[in-house]
Amino acid sequence: MKEWWHKKKAKMRKNQKNNGEYTFWDFLFDVLVWLPELILLPFRIIFWLIRGLIRNPFDL
Repeated sequence: MKEWWHKKKAKMRKNQKNNGEYTFWDFLFDVLVWLPELILLPFRIIFWLIRGLIRNPFDL
């Protein structure tokens, strides 16, 4: 029983060490998610500025 417990404890420690790491695959996934957002952000800002400038005179 004691040997089994030590194996289980060692395995759990190994799993806990890897849970906090930021791996290459995590980075790659983050880049793939944020890349479209970063590309579209300037176009959204321009769209909202133009829309605001057009709507503002007509609201007065």
